[in-house]
Amino acid sequence: MRDIRSGDCKKLSASDGAIVRQTHQSLASLLIRLSTHLTARRRHQLFLLLLLAVAASVAEALSIGTVIPFLGVLTNPQAVFDNELTKPLLRILQIQSASQLAAPITAVFACAAIVGGITRLVLVWASTRWTFATGADLSIEIYKRTLYQPYSIHISRNSSEVIANISTKVDSVIYKILQLLNMVSATIVLVGILSTLLLVNPLVSTATMVGFGVIYGSVILAIRKRLNRNSGCIARESNQVIKSIQEGLGGIRDILLDDSQEIYCRQYSRAGTALRRAQGDNTFLSSSPRYAVEALSMLLIALLAFQITRGGSNLESAIPILGILALGAQRMLPAMQTAYSAWASLRGEMDSLRDTIALLEQKLPTRAPLANQQPLSFNSCIELKNISFRFDQNKWVLREINLRIEKGSRIGIIGVTGSGKSSLLDILMGLLPVTEGQIEIDQQLLTTENQSQWRSRIAHVPQTIFLADASIEENIAFGVERGLIDRERVKLAANQAQINGLIEGWATGYQTVVGERGIRLSGGQRQRIGIARALYKQADVLILDEATSALDVKTEESLMAAIAALNKNFTIFTIAHRLTTLRNCSQIIELIDGKISGSMSYEECVSRL
Repeated sequence: MRDIRSGDCKKLSASDGAIVRQTHQSLASLLIRLSTHLTARRRHQLFLLLLLAVAASVAEALSIGTVIPFLGVLTNPQAVFDNELTKPLLRILQIQSASQLAAPITAVFACAAIVGGITRLVLVWASTRWTFATGADLSIEIYKRTLYQPYSIHISRNSSEVIANISTKVDSVIYKILQLLNMVSATIVLVGILSTLLLVNPLVSTATMVGFGVIYGSVILAIRKRLNRNSGCIARESNQVIKSIQEGLGGIRDILLDDSQEIYCRQYSRAGTALRRAQGDNTFLSSSPRYAVEALSMLLIALLAFQITRGGSNLESAIPILGILALGAQRMLPAMQTAYSAWASLRGEMDSLRDTIALLEQKLPTRAPLANQQPLSFNSCIELKNISFRFDQNKWVLREINLRIEKGSRIGIIGVTGSGKSSLLDILMGLLPVTEGQIEIDQQLLTTENQSQWRSRIAHVPQTIFLADASIEENIAFGVERGLIDRERVKLAANQAQINGLIEGWATGYQTVVGERGIRLSGGQRQRIGIARALYKQADVLILDEATSALDVKTEESLMAAIAALNKNFTIFTIAHRLTTLRNCSQIIELIDGKISGSMSYEECVSRL
């Protein structure tokens, strides 16, 4: 396997193992895994939400239960006065006529309805607030766990998939959590309503529930496979949509030159159309059963009314029963539809849920808090002892590297593309783990536990400089909060990188915004800002990986001479294809096929090459 930076390496698998989809897992097991990532505070709030759902269920039952006395008083008030159970209450309230009875029973019914409505409204508000607060927690945790992954994991992943997971799929999971809460609360409310209806008329209530259950159960059995197919499509195509956008906008210069916009439009169209079709299909499948259930509920009430009148029963006595069944069905239908719709939505995006949970389950490195860390001691030398490296079981990138670097050395590294130069520096910086061998800093072994302490001594300037869409000042002091930037240190670093004159000649100076990825700057300007960024860090090990390739020869020579003269204790590693870049190096190492073929001075290198 060749050097990653050369573009010759084969990618690792699209997942590091944590993001592999486990399609055999059930929805319930995924939800259990998701629940383990809730904070103690969110779990406590969830328990309170469940209590609120029970309260809403009781309120619904009471509001439905008051229908019988309310309609009974309106249709046959004398029956209330003849009832032995209500007589003591009527005497206490000093109610002696039907006209006196109508007002209080209406008030009771209205209050029950208002309390039920307010309780449901509070439940919806609390559920929504809890869901989006939990979504923020999950999104932050995923972003954190992703950023803390080792460099070897980052280079094995497709950034489009990670972005889609952090943004699109997390948002999708947030809405699914809300639907799940709605499903739970709807089920609790449904139990309260059904219990009330069973007390009124067990036979009709049971028949109604069986009818509703048969409809929803049949639909669930019929659409499960279709939802699973849509789930895979949504997870896959949402990644592809992000990928199309990133590649289209990221390569806009070449796209405009080649007039290849139509190719990227077609790629986006294919992914976007498939994604929207699957989402639309899921939306239809989650909402369609309600119409059949509405028709069934109306049919049952009509048949019941017909049976009552046909049997010669007193219609006045039947009206309260018909009223409570109609109201109960009207309240049950939304609850059942909410529960079903939530299940269908969750089922239809299980793959997105798996991807999100997999990112949540990424392991965080075990390390001391950054504020408590002291830089690793480096006063003498760096030793690479029998270092070998490869990605997984691929071809060896480096083999048996033995090297001793004294503090203050200026080391040049040369070799053809794919010889392992950049990989060697990545290992030296603690970004890639060695496959065999070890690295010692002042005879102290470099490990995963102390590698961040070693990195605090290192400043790195790659060939391609990443610039944020921010000011020159913020890009030089990259990673430092704006209010904590040392402006004098920024100017010193810019001066050492020989770009201060250019910056100070601009109207807004160090506050000049560079644009996305530094698009408003030339390649040479971006590289000098990258060098200024490294110098701002004031590290004592400087890694230059083709860091001056965009500069002209005269500017490069002047800049490299200035860097070499900064500090005698400054240890500098330089990769360059241009031999003159290495003029100030005390030692030049040549790599051939991942092995050190020789070590020489600059003069020897010039005479050989």
